[in-house]
Amino acid sequence: MHPRTRRSQAVNKNTAMTSSSADDKTCGVCLGSVASGQGQAIFTAECSHSFHFTCIVRRGSRLCPVCNVQWNHLPFNVPTPSTDIDPSNAFCGLSNYIPFSFSMFPTPVPQFPPVFTRVSQPTLPPEPHQFSDDEPLIAVTADPTSLASPVGLQKVTIKAVPERPAIAASESVSLFTVLVGLKAPSLSNDAGFAQRAPIDLVTVLDVSGSMLGSKLDLVKRAVNFVIDNLGPLDRLSVVSFATQARRMLPLRRMTENGREDAKRAVNALVASGGTNIVEGLKKGVRVLEERRHKNPVTSIIFLSDGNDTCNHSSVIPRFSSSGEAPEYLRLLPASICPANRGPDDMQQVETFPVHSFGFGSDHDPIAMHSISDASGGTFSFIESYEMVQDAFAGCIGGLLSVVTQDVLLMVRSASHGVEIQTIPSGRYASEISNQGSQGVVKVGELYADEEKEFLINLSIPAVPIDEREENERKTTLLDITCSYKDVMSKEIAQVEGDLVEIQRPISLSPSDMMVNLDVDRQKNRLRAAESIAEAQQMAETGNLIGARDLLARRRTDLLATASAQAGDGLCMWLEADMKETERRMGNQQLYQQAGRAFALSGMSSHASQRATTRGKMVAGAKAPSESFSFGAATGSVAQSAAFGSVARSAAFGAYATPNMANMVSKSQQLNKTEGNTPN
Repeated sequence: MHPRTRRSQAVNKNTAMTSSSADDKTCGVCLGSVASGQGQAIFTAECSHSFHFTCIVRRGSRLCPVCNVQWNHLPFNVPTPSTDIDPSNAFCGLSNYIPFSFSMFPTPVPQFPPVFTRVSQPTLPPEPHQFSDDEPLIAVTADPTSLASPVGLQKVTIKAVPERPAIAASESVSLFTVLVGLKAPSLSNDAGFAQRAPIDLVTVLDVSGSMLGSKLDLVKRAVNFVIDNLGPLDRLSVVSFATQARRMLPLRRMTENGREDAKRAVNALVASGGTNIVEGLKKGVRVLEERRHKNPVTSIIFLSDGNDTCNHSSVIPRFSSSGEAPEYLRLLPASICPANRGPDDMQQVETFPVHSFGFGSDHDPIAMHSISDASGGTFSFIESYEMVQDAFAGCIGGLLSVVTQDVLLMVRSASHGVEIQTIPSGRYASEISNQGSQGVVKVGELYADEEKEFLINLSIPAVPIDEREENERKTTLLDITCSYKDVMSKEIAQVEGDLVEIQRPISLSPSDMMVNLDVDRQKNRLRAAESIAEAQQMAETGNLIGARDLLARRRTDLLATASAQAGDGLCMWLEADMKETERRMGNQQLYQQAGRAFALSGMSSHASQRATTRGKMVAGAKAPSESFSFGAATGSVAQSAAFGSVARSAAFGAYATPNMANMVSKSQQLNKTEGNTPN
């Protein structure tokens, strides 16, 4: 039996048991209510999932958008593929036919088969064999006066805080935590295009048949917003993919003429065909690998609303067991999937971060999260189609404000016997060497004003008896340095932090036992991230009750911590995050439609300490101040002694930078002006 069929049957059996008990059924296509008595015809498929009849007619597919079961019975006729279609890509061939889109009239929809028509693609010139036709860069000479300005003199700043100010001289501690934080320099409000690092950006856009209609129109509008906010030194390439992939625009500088050409390419996109994620990403990577010139910053924005329908066979199954990433990801280039690198090219292959955006309820969150996580990008879940422009805005707000690259955080033991035990660094690679005396975290790029905070777990010995002096003795724990490349001057800079010291009195006072709230806050952040990851794994095995119980217990534990009791804004945000994740694990159907993607986008955000769009909360979007909602906090907000990140968490959601927030605000103002405010 085909691997996909086996999994489909398993999912069918599972969902049949769980979805029927759901209190609030939603349409798996539009996510609207499918309750009876609302004046809309309802279609219940053989896998037990329910949909609006008109949504299924317009979708024109035999695959369930919730569980991917292939239906044998439909309320209309779907034409069978012609004999000249490759059997391995039969669904791709079928998807070249797009059903006539019925309007959502209040009158009953006529009960007759839809009219299928093949969408005509515009005539395009053939692609070159090599994508070495990228537009040359303009040589920019750094202005010495600008480098001497306050903007040019700003450096990465380091903050280090021990979890307690003192340990008794006679006490040895096996686990003592020091918080080390980095904050990138700011960009001035009037910083022009020449004062930030220019970017080579490739957008890889899904234009399969499921994107027909308003979905593709909204994506075009979002990409046009990106085009309008790129500068003349930035370069953009547009790649579209359906059954096959095509480069619609080579890397062009976004001058006035470049913007016009880019918008023409975007507006020419037509939806039809299957979903070939592998070919789309391969072509996007080729644009970057084969370019002759390179801007300092490189990134891929990847958007898809569906599962890959073109890379599943008996050799490369579409799904893996237990919610693991599909095996077709091994077909991706090593430059976005480092696990595919051979032993001879580990050092030669450059990695391009992929910021992936799952669009709606039908996309493949496991695959998209795996791609972004492996490449150093982020995964965002766009639940409402109208949010795509704001989601893109938050992403480019960060990409257009990169100020440092190749950031390395280095910590060294500063006293005999003090050893580094662990560095829980999320997605960032860390290494401990020299028997625990040295540690390194590879941070990479930092956006302007971006903060990264890491917990360094140490073991500390007791003070030798002959060296103990009452209330005088100190132990120096860590020596901290940070090196990085300034993206404008191309120079390597190094900054040193203050030595981390603690008191070693004979006896401890009550103040010596006080837990530092900054450290406690970051411990809560790590516990919340671990809790969501554990719950997601439990949910993938079908144990939704266990997943919800786990999150409920961890939320209670978090609220009892010192930082939460002090009214810390980040802790309140984390508690709301876990609560919303728990809610979206309410039943199997809800988890498959919106819970899995929400959890994975949260895991991506926490692991990278970088904002992502999650459900209906856009990265960098300001939440209403009069109410507490996911991503916002009200009431007493304890200001962070580190860099003030708590206040930002309260206003814009965790990890968002001012540049991200400003770009999202710009998008939202444009939406209001044009009368397209997202719901």
